[in-house]
Amino acid sequence: MEEPEAGELGDQTDITGQILRHTVRHADLPAVAEVRRLLREHLRDWGVPVLCDTAELLATELVTNALQHTTDGAVLTATLVPGRTAGERLRVEVYDDLARHPRLPAQATAPEDHGTSGRGLLLVQSLADAWGAHSRGKGKVVWFELDARRA
Repeated sequence: MEEPEAGELGDQTDITGQILRHTVRHADLPAVAEVRRLLREHLRDWGVPVLCDTAELLATELVTNALQHTTDGAVLTATLVPGRTAGERLRVEVYDDLARHPRLPAQATAPEDHGTSGRGLLLVQSLADAWGAHSRGKGKVVWFELDARRA
């Protein structure tokens, strides 16, 4: 899959089979609500509504990070992958143009600390069945997976 060049990102949504691909423009933080709505809608259509709450939360974290820390937009891709032995898995990837990979905070934030950032990746690490980041083109993809058999 070829990633968009700088300046090509717009409000585009492509839905094919069990794949959702949605592009969000740079600094368009209100569009994060649209990402949540699309993801929720498609997870219900795909027959895995049990994943909605967790998927929406984690996707929100990744898309918001991409929009806040990069110079271009982000592309979210959600895919429901059939498993051979473990059942279906939802994989959500967020592509952005920043090559630097995200890092977890050195230690969990103390409860008395009222900071407003730095906890998103801790949520991803805690709630996802798997997650990571890898380089792609001039940027990177940060991804997470959820097991569709969640109760």
